[in-house]
Amino acid sequence: MIFRMILIILLAYALYKLMRYLLDPKRKLDEAIEKEAYYFYDDSKNARKNFLISYQGAVFEGEKYLGTTKDAFDVVSIFVWAHDIHKLQGMTRDDFEFLEKEIRLSYPHATISWKSPIEQLLKGHKESV
Repeated sequence: MIFRMILIILLAYALYKLMRYLLDPKRKLDEAIEKEAYYFYDDSKNARKNFLISYQGAVFEGEKYLGTTKDAFDVVSIFVWAHDIHKLQGMTRDDFEFLEKEIRLSYPHATISWKSPIEQLLKGHKESV
């Protein structure tokens, strides 16, 4: 009887740990980086914690700044940079516009600023239009 209880408890604990592992967003981010896929890793309820984006093998980090909007306090400014600029090779302006659109889905009131050299690519297009 005691052996069965211990076995059931161990099985329940193993299932719990397996579910935590499978649902871990950090693991999903690492998997997306490895597969060069898109993944947005963010704790939207914590304005002090930066978000990470995996896209085409590159990793971007965004720093959020809290401020006031018309009705409330919200993230009003985001500064984004690439962890490794060498991974940006082959990316186009459309890729960065896609990333901006995805960021705006979570933070519609924020202005998004990019660190160089991405900023130069985006500014060059705006000046030529």
